[in-house]
Order: sequence, then C-alpha cells, then structure tokens
Amino acid sequence: MIDKDIVFLAQTDTTVGFLSQNPLRLAEVKKRDSKQPFLLCVDSFQKQKKLARTPKKFRALVRRSQKTTFLYPNAKAIRVVKDTAHKQLLKKFDFLYSTSANENKKPFSLDYAQEKADIMIKTKEGYHDNSPSPLIKLTKHQKQILR
Repeated sequence: MIDKDIVFLAQTDTTVGFLSQNPLRLAEVKKRDSKQPFLLCVDSFQKQKKLARTPKKFRALVRRSQKTTFLYPNAKAIRVVKDTAHKQLLKKFDFLYSTSANENKKPFSLDYAQEKADIMIKTKEGYHDNSPSPLIKLTKHQKQILR
C-alpha cells in the first residue's frame, strides 16, 4: 500500500508536475492556499466517470481531446491521460491530484522541485517544462475556454 501523503515529481503528459493523493500536502509543497483546488488526473474514462458526469453534448469532445483538462459542472477539473509514462503511474491509483512542479506564482526550478518531492520518477527524456494543459469549463449547454 502506498502512503497517500507521498508527493511524486514526474514528467506529466504536459509539463513537470507534483502528484499526490493528498491535496493538502500538495498545497503545502506549492506554498499556496489549501482552498484552491487541484486538477485530478486519471488513466481511463471509466475512472473519470466515477468522479464527474460529462454533459451529453460534450462527450465526443472529451473523448477525442488530447492533453486537455475539463472543468465539470460539479467543479472538479479532470484530465484523462493517454499513452505516456505518466499514465503508467496513474494506473496504480484511482486518481492523483496534479499541479506544476514549482512554487506558487514562480517559474519552474528543478532544484526546488527535487527538494520538495518525496519520490522522483525519471524517464530517459528527463524533465522538461512545457505549457500547462488547456482548461475548458463545461456546463450542460456551453463550453468556455479558461486557458
């Protein structure tokens, strides 16, 4: 059994990220308000369905999207990860909270990220900081691009 307070440092499908099952621990590592929600990463649509219902109008959009986070009507931000090493980590969990591996409102620093992580997961490509995933808010009848 893996401790739920562990913070992983991993190359996600979009950027270098901190991942954990404990959002309070992530808030502490990021030095940000614990009331600000984190996005959830899952490895399959079956797991996503357990967390949020996708409005019927947008089901095809969600299925076909690549590296996109959706904010659902229940206020959960969820990204289904496809075909990466990140997905292999997610298979071991129902979900992981995810955030970029930097101090709140500051640029990425590998030294900071390595210092704060409990477990570092490295791939042969190493760590590379990219732009975050697009974020689309879904309501029953509308979609709104937030970033």
